[in-house]
Amino acid sequence: MAALPPMVWASSLVLVLWAGVCSAVCVEVPSETEAVQGTDMKLLCISCMKREEVTASTVVEWFYRPEGGKDEPIYEYRKTNHEFPSRFSGRIQWNGSKDMQDVSITVVNVTLNDSGIYTCNITREFEFEIHRPLFTSSRLIHLTVVEEAGEDFTSVISEIMMYILLVFLTLWLLIEMVYCYRKVSKAEEAAQESATDYLAIPSENKENCAVPVEE
Repeated sequence: MAALPPMVWASSLVLVLWAGVCSAVCVEVPSETEAVQGTDMKLLCISCMKREEVTASTVVEWFYRPEGGKDEPIYEYRKTNHEFPSRFSGRIQWNGSKDMQDVSITVVNVTLNDSGIYTCNITREFEFEIHRPLFTSSRLIHLTVVEEAGEDFTSVISEIMMYILLVFLTLWLLIEMVYCYRKVSKAEEAAQESATDYLAIPSENKENCAVPVEE
């Protein structure tokens, strides 16, 4: 197979890099599944469009199902926002993005009764010249509302490490204090022994102990 000319190879590389830079990035991140009562809870629903260069009309439907109950519509986006009468009336806020890849909602001031299964249904109608195919996807969020926030595992580990560090520093400080005390005690004992030995020398010999001064 013949090798590509340098100019063609360079042009192809530039096109590949340009496509990589210009293509939009979309990551389908799962929603959190635990909320604390009295706070606002964002129900994350992201559905990435596989072909960003094609325009599409998007319809979003949100349902809620209590434990042992049936699905009931609570919110809908169909060119405009519409909130259905439910236990969430006045407590739902739209958090969707302009490109309709993020179609999340936020439940304001969640209560213990808001625990249950939330369903996010997305329907897209792509606008091709010949046909208009439909794409549907669904996301389930099992939400649990608790009275108080539980300690995070990372915070627990950090707290344990903090206590271990405090114990280590305390032991190190005690060891240093004992070492310094013994060092000072030995120095004092040596000074006392030197003083005792000096006093034990006869007075006539003390003059000989003086260090001669050189002229």
